[in-house]
Amino acid sequence: MFRAKFLLSTFAVFPLLLQAQEVGLRPAEVRELKTRLSSATADSSLIKLYSMQRQLADQSLTEDPHPIDTIRTEGLLQGDPKKTATAFALRDMRKIYALAMVYRVSGERKYFLALVRYLTAWADTDHPRGDPIDDTNLDPVIEAYDMVKGDLSPADEAAARGWLRATAEMELGAVFNRPNRATAHNNWHSHRLKIVGEIAYAIGDTALEGYAVRGLQEQVATNLLADGSSSDFVTRDALHYHVYDLEPLLKLAILLKRAMGVDYYSWQSPAGSSIKKSVDWLLPYLNGEKTHGEFVNSTVEFDRRRAQNGEAAYKVGTLFDPKNGVATLLLAAYFDPGLLPLARSLSGTGDRYPGWQAVVDEL
Repeated sequence: MFRAKFLLSTFAVFPLLLQAQEVGLRPAEVRELKTRLSSATADSSLIKLYSMQRQLADQSLTEDPHPIDTIRTEGLLQGDPKKTATAFALRDMRKIYALAMVYRVSGERKYFLALVRYLTAWADTDHPRGDPIDDTNLDPVIEAYDMVKGDLSPADEAAARGWLRATAEMELGAVFNRPNRATAHNNWHSHRLKIVGEIAYAIGDTALEGYAVRGLQEQVATNLLADGSSSDFVTRDALHYHVYDLEPLLKLAILLKRAMGVDYYSWQSPAGSSIKKSVDWLLPYLNGEKTHGEFVNSTVEFDRRRAQNGEAAYKVGTLFDPKNGVATLLLAAYFDPGLLPLARSLSGTGDRYPGWQAVVDEL
């Protein structure tokens, strides 16, 4: 899809792409992971989690990629054929990440060749439409690209980079990002900023990097509230959407800490809001001090439609399940490791690493 358009420019800047690496694991972090895995005293949960990555990578070696021409999840009810087809196609995302990770750790070229097969299939097939709720699913492939971009041939690198750049540019220019649209300020924008930021640092685009940094500051000021709640919680009356809003902001804050050394987790906006405050506000609902019946006062028609469609998680008054906050805790633990015990408790494990994110956080 993007090969011819971007190939010429790639030859001019290709060496520059080999320098920055902030989205996926850096070479030094991969070496640390390899050292830990090979240690005689290696943590059993680390071994288990990496083995899961390797099993998925091994499985992917003999399977074909299933790219889809347009990712469609947003605004569709469970059971919609387009949503079902997208869910099937997006299983490739975890495979692509696993192939990149195992290739980097093992050095075995068979994983790299399979990764290229998957990556180029998606670059040649997917047509981004600027919907951040759809594009937010691309995290694993962006991280994988960042880890292997220096090993790709010029043609394959151009195809992947062109696809990712087109995705970011569509996010900025789409109708969903117009100032008069709620989707330019609510959880959609949190996901938009994350995806644009990840792509920006993966492909080395300083203009997009600036957009993500400025956007994060503005989003914290306008989308998160000084008491720790969020505008999405107010609109949807659902912790589901508070969590869904926080996760992309946390991922972007981690990226900016790695790339710039700036702590946007604790950074407080002029309005008195911060990501940390919004995580702290959530904690009583995760540790059992408080409960919340979801969607009771939601002002969004789509929430009612999902409930009418029999989607249990959206039934009015259903209590928020604290386990649905584990991903938020694991991301926030990058900045505050003291959150890991609660993540372990909710995950029902005493393992040092209750999830792969906990491994990545510590490297």
